[in-house]
Amino acid sequence: MLGNAFGWPHLLVLLAVILLLFGAAKLPALAKSVGQSARVFKGEMKAMKEEDVKPADTPAAAPAPSNPPTASSDASLGRPSENT
Repeated sequence: MLGNAFGWPHLLVLLAVILLLFGAAKLPALAKSVGQSARVFKGEMKAMKEEDVKPADTPAAAPAPSNPPTASSDASLGRPSENT
């Protein structure tokens, strides 16, 4: 639907507005900041993908035995006991 919304004339007008708003002196610093942010984001995404791959490669640990909750464990969680 919006496939042709940003043609060359639109992009040129947008670039002119950005140049007027920020000025020519601030544009290199702004571009550097955007580049650094993109680099950090890319690195974090790569780290997240590596974390997802590592657990699949390692064998699964034995599941811990589950114990039914007792009255003492409910009190340790800050819940009022039913006896009061």
